[in-house]
Amino acid sequence: MATISAKDVAALRAETGIGMMECKKALVEADGDKDKALKVLRERGLAVAAKKESRIAAEGVVDILKADGKTAIIEVNAETDFVAKNQIFKDFVKGVLATVIANNPADVDALKECKYNGEDMTVDAMLSEMRFKIGEKITIRRFALVDGITGAYVHHDSSTAVVVCLDAGKECAEVDECARKLALQVAGSTPAPKYVRREEIPADVFEEEKSIQIAAMKNDPKNAGKPDNILEKIVIGKMGKFYESVCLIDQEFLFGGDESQSVAKYVEGVAKAAGTTITVKSFILYNKGEGLEKREDNFAAEIAELTKKN
Repeated sequence: MATISAKDVAALRAETGIGMMECKKALVEADGDKDKALKVLRERGLAVAAKKESRIAAEGVVDILKADGKTAIIEVNAETDFVAKNQIFKDFVKGVLATVIANNPADVDALKECKYNGEDMTVDAMLSEMRFKIGEKITIRRFALVDGITGAYVHHDSSTAVVVCLDAGKECAEVDECARKLALQVAGSTPAPKYVRREEIPADVFEEEKSIQIAAMKNDPKNAGKPDNILEKIVIGKMGKFYESVCLIDQEFLFGGDESQSVAKYVEGVAKAAGTTITVKSFILYNKGEGLEKREDNFAAEIAELTKKN
């Protein structure tokens, strides 16, 4: 039997991106022949990977890491919600976040080519290793990196994550607390805001909402006979509710106690008390699996299929 060195295993791993243990097993089975080991991995390892790629990965986690004056937010998906509780998986996600902060990659493909935090292997190679360790399809879906003063919130089950970015004349405890509460505001609002302020609403979105409200007014007998230009003026004057539903600073502040106030008024009050200026620049909201096809388990069908095979 050929002697399998760590160098042989590392070389095969570097070429395939497959986990160390799988590479070692393939080399042992191939009696140290690299080409035969590659064939073994194609027949077994890559077949397994291909099978995983066809599965639905809509579970997983969203997470945030703040370091070196930067804040990174990410969504990493897996097949089952059990993975979110797996410490190995959670540590992997934290490592990817640290990699994002250190490298500022342009997109997910660029991130995969970066060296994983503290390792010689790439993020993509580490991703392959995680798939073997956990036995599920795992994908990095999206991430973002923000500079400056931020407030962050991650829900206890890692299903929702929010980063709010502020521009302030100075950074102090009051400004940091404002950013934190605004992150909670975004996470807790129903419906969740889509924009910071009215000026960010795309013209087509505004026109569609206006046309819907005009059509609704026309269906009201009380407005019979009113010309379109009059109805349009009435609707524009009543767009406040729409702004409150989609714009963060127009929303009612959720943590104002007995005194009702808008988010804009809350921010203005904090700035005045802190003796500075505060502008809400942006926010990022990730909801785990948002827009992805969900996995549906049909245990009866699975049992029937197993019975058929046996």
